Amino acid sequence: MPSEGRCWETLQALRSSDKGRLCYHRDWLLRGEDVLEECMSVPKLSSYSGWVVDHVLPHKQENRSPSETSSSSRSASALDQPSFVPTSSVRSLAFSQASSATPDGTKGKHESQHTESMVLQSSRGIKVEGCIRMYELVHRMKGTEGLRQWQEEQERKVRALSEMASEQLKRFDERKELKHHKEFQDLREVMEQSSREALGQQEKLKAEHRHRAKILNLKLREAEQQRLRQAEQERLRREEGQGRLRSLYALQEEVLHLSQQLDASDQHRDVLKLDLSAFLTRGNQLCGLISGIIRAASENGFPSAEDQAVAERALQEMRDLLSDLQQEISRACEEKRRQDEEEAQAKRQESLMQQGPEVHKESPAPSQGPAGKQNEDLQVKVQDSTMQWYQQLQEASGQCVLAFEGLTNSKDSQAKKIKMDLQKAATIPVSQISTIAGSKLKEVFDKIHSLLSGKPVQSGGRSVSVTLSPQGLDFVQYKLAEKFVKQGEEEVASHHEAAFPIAVVASGIWELHPRVGDLILAHLHKKCPYSVPFYPAFREGMALEDYQRMLGYQVKDSKMEQQDNFLKRMSGMIRLYAAIIQLRWPYGNRQEIHPHGLNHGWRWLAQILNMEPLSDVTATLLFDFLEVCGNALMKQYQAQFWKMVLLIKEDYFPRIEAITSSGQMGSFIRLKQFLEKCLQRKEIPVPKGFLTSSFWRS
Repeated sequence: MPSEGRCWETLQALRSSDKGRLCYHRDWLLRGEDVLEECMSVPKLSSYSGWVVDHVLPHKQENRSPSETSSSSRSASALDQPSFVPTSSVRSLAFSQASSATPDGTKGKHESQHTESMVLQSSRGIKVEGCIRMYELVHRMKGTEGLRQWQEEQERKVRALSEMASEQLKRFDERKELKHHKEFQDLREVMEQSSREALGQQEKLKAEHRHRAKILNLKLREAEQQRLRQAEQERLRREEGQGRLRSLYALQEEVLHLSQQLDASDQHRDVLKLDLSAFLTRGNQLCGLISGIIRAASENGFPSAEDQAVAERALQEMRDLLSDLQQEISRACEEKRRQDEEEAQAKRQESLMQQGPEVHKESPAPSQGPAGKQNEDLQVKVQDSTMQWYQQLQEASGQCVLAFEGLTNSKDSQAKKIKMDLQKAATIPVSQISTIAGSKLKEVFDKIHSLLSGKPVQSGGRSVSVTLSPQGLDFVQYKLAEKFVKQGEEEVASHHEAAFPIAVVASGIWELHPRVGDLILAHLHKKCPYSVPFYPAFREGMALEDYQRMLGYQVKDSKMEQQDNFLKRMSGMIRLYAAIIQLRWPYGNRQEIHPHGLNHGWRWLAQILNMEPLSDVTATLLFDFLEVCGNALMKQYQAQFWKMVLLIKEDYFPRIEAITSSGQMGSFIRLKQFLEKCLQRKEIPVPKGFLTSSFWRS
């Protein structure tokens, strides 16, 4: 058909034209243009035709040759059909023609015809391009569909693999959990089996233990019964032995008393001209016999019945001996009285026979002692006022003990803890007092004063105060006074210089808290009755151990302490007392008088010199008292003090020497040499360790 030939020619011409040789942009589809659709639909102009007519065709027209113009005209005439031009394209062309119109009418008409042919020619090119675009779109859609299907396939595979991996992981976790359960079950079974075996073994051990415990209990019961029987036998033996020992002490006391009566009867020897040496010798032998029995009994434990029988026979013999002596003295006294009466009668008869005035002569003066005084007997008992003072102090001490009895007897753990804390807070600072520097001594004093004043103090890392208990103050005052006296009994007895720092603190506390001072005196008098001075008397029915304790001796298991240890303790307490009465706390109120000053020391010295001396005790206490307090008494009383010293030397020394045995002369000789040296120098030396002003500056 001719039309088809023209189409192919047109296509060939287009392919050979400049535009046919151009490279087309293949992004029209992205702009929303569907070229292939135009090939299958009625031909129509593109929406860009106006722009092509305005910008492209004018340039092409100018450069085209005449042949090309003619061929193009033919092509345009061949395609000039109304149906192929869409309405939009015509409107665009009309718009272009109107916009390009000029005054020249012929020229405008020519350009209008040329533009219509170019528009038609472009519509066919667009149709071809649409086919190409359609093919590319189909091919792209197929590729896109294939890619989408591939992606979906891959996603399905990935999901399948993921689900398979998840299932495998679940199976792995299930197998792992099953394995753990099995292992746990196995372990549990092993543990249960071990527990059953252990319980079985434990039951067997318990059964064996019960059996052995039963056997041991039987043995322990038998052993305890045997021990109780032995303890009962030992207790009965000890009670019997202690009873015999007390009986022996009582026998010895009575024998010594009878021996003193024998010694007292010796004063009739010169007057009655009797030989009493046989009685005295036998009395001494009997005393030595009983002393030997008691000494042997103390070494062997307890006296036997035979020892008691021998002692009773010795006592009876001593009584018979004293009775015989008294009868002998009575006969001698009667004989002497009869002779005196006969002599007096003879003198009266002789005086009557004489003539002349009767000459009266003065009777001779009574016998004088060494100091020009009458030889009067000294006292044995203490003065009534002193004894009353002593009893008042002991009663005050007893009332103080009753006041805190509830604290000491309490079974409450908190009360016991408070009691221990208070006791430590009261006693430990006193134990720390020695020859320390004055600043340290002031710290100790302030701590004790704060405790007694109700302020809290640190003790053992805890805060302690007497306000913790209603009986706290009474308890602390009693324990503090007891500790001061115990320091004198132990520390001062071993180190004489320690008396002064302990005494100055005690004196300062005494001044601020007078009740503590009274309790110190009460404890001192109870442990050392010679500080009163007071010589306790043996009362009928009193146990010998109690009497020895009243004298100041320590008795343990019915055994009295050695004399040297006894004198050492008494010396320490007297030295502490002598230091207290002369010292005052340097930081206290100097305007007030000493609560227990030197006047009490002068009273003690005068009273002890008015009492009969005791062998070994009086000389020791006088030496310790004068060595510590003699210098202060000398400065205070001056001439009166030296008169007292001369009285001791001339009148009291012979009395001490008369009652002191040869084995106990050490303390007497020491006292005698000390006073003789002081009389030669006319001065009592300052005691060693006395606190000077330099001590308080240190």
